Amino acid sequence: MTDAAASVPAPDEPAAISRTVIVWVAEGTWPGCIDAARALAPSPAAIVLLHATPGEVAGAAHGAYAGLLGRGHPERDPGPRLAELATASAAELLAAAASRLARPCTRTERRGRVEREVVAAAAGADLLILARDGDRSRLGPKSLGPASRFVVDHAPCPVLLVWPEDAPDTGTIPPPPPHRKPPPHWKPPRPKPPA
Repeated sequence: MTDAAASVPAPDEPAAISRTVIVWVAEGTWPGCIDAARALAPSPAAIVLLHATPGEVAGAAHGAYAGLLGRGHPERDPGPRLAELATASAAELLAAAASRLARPCTRTERRGRVEREVVAAAAGADLLILARDGDRSRLGPKSLGPASRFVVDHAPCPVLLVWPEDAPDTGTIPPPPPHRKPPPHWKPPRPKPPA
């Protein structure tokens, strides 16, 4: 049997299952996620580029304006303008990510608690790709920021966690804690006699 014949499914085999890969496009780390999707996502997979904007920013600006300056001039309220700027910024970021991906994809913008929006968007996906966004100077758990830690802990699908740039050397792992001697008054517990 040749390789070409081996790749053709038999009549009783199901057709290829379509896969959905969500790529979290976040400021500062998205190129590494896109590169991972380009290299690792199977070609028939549906790729969704996801950006989540914090929903509280525009609300906080509106609240500050209303609380400090009163409610008499709604045209001066910065809340709606901040929401417009956030939407435009997200659209530019998703466009840059789609250009770098250079294959068909869907662009999705969500607004709210970022980590919860990413987890909700990943429901039903076959893979979620995200990047480390904390301290990237050394290996370890601090390389994940609070939002990405939440997503890794709560994602309802497999997660591919990538370094947005080259990973630090393994020499950055902290040394193991020193061996602690038991206190001088400590005695090992006596074994219980058999019953």
